[in-house]
Amino acid sequence: MKTLRCGLIGDHIAQTRFPAALALMCQEAGIELSFELIDTAGKSGFDFAPFVDGLRADNWHGVSVTHPYKQDAADYAGEGMPPELRLLGASNILLFGDALTGFNTDYSGFVSAWTSQLPTMGVGVVALAGAGGVARAIGPALIELGASEIIIFDTSADRAKDLARRLGSCATIASPDQWPKAIRGADGLVNATPLGMAYNPGSAFAADLIGTQTWAFDAVYTPTDTQFLTDCSHAGLTILTGFDLFRHMAIRSFQTYTGISPNPGLTLSNLAVLRPD
Repeated sequence: MKTLRCGLIGDHIAQTRFPAALALMCQEAGIELSFELIDTAGKSGFDFAPFVDGLRADNWHGVSVTHPYKQDAADYAGEGMPPELRLLGASNILLFGDALTGFNTDYSGFVSAWTSQLPTMGVGVVALAGAGGVARAIGPALIELGASEIIIFDTSADRAKDLARRLGSCATIASPDQWPKAIRGADGLVNATPLGMAYNPGSAFAADLIGTQTWAFDAVYTPTDTQFLTDCSHAGLTILTGFDLFRHMAIRSFQTYTGISPNPGLTLSNLAVLRPD
């Protein structure tokens, strides 16, 4: 592969560092990158499946997918999702070619980020805010890492029930009145909502409920120092940032697109320059 032709589909993605990360790794590997950012914010008529059909017809190698289309991507991939990933119901890469394949490098990236950054940290009981596409990747990754219980809160009861079903017996659902108690009693706090992004400030966790926990993770990385993680840092929690996940996800995305495995230590260091303010 001399040229990698791909892009990213999502809402409010103008600040994403993903194209720059791929460009850096492509340059190291001697690959030319042709990348298109497809920001659908404000495009009420956007129809995911026909649009991706057009990319395939135009001979793209594949496309990356972010909020709010990860579930659409998994549906589009269908049986093209590997069996071990099909239960997630979320995909962040569609690889084209003779056969369509869906992947989830949020899942593998989170496991890698945790084992790299927090190798001795126990997961314990987790209070998980959000039950959408990001949570469908992070939840199973937390279980793989040893979570004893995942307490889910989402503004959509149906979405929370669907995620709990996918996660199995270790998952429970918190109602709005139960959420404060769940936060106080958790070992770890996870934000898998868009709250905290530059266009959507705020936090799913009230600051006065933070302090009894051990660790926190925010899937948001633009900005990296979200209000949630700032509150957690001030309270003495160990932090895993969305940018930590981003770097590991980006490496696995590059591997998925190209089949090339870059030096992880060197590449993680090189990607550090892309950290948002």
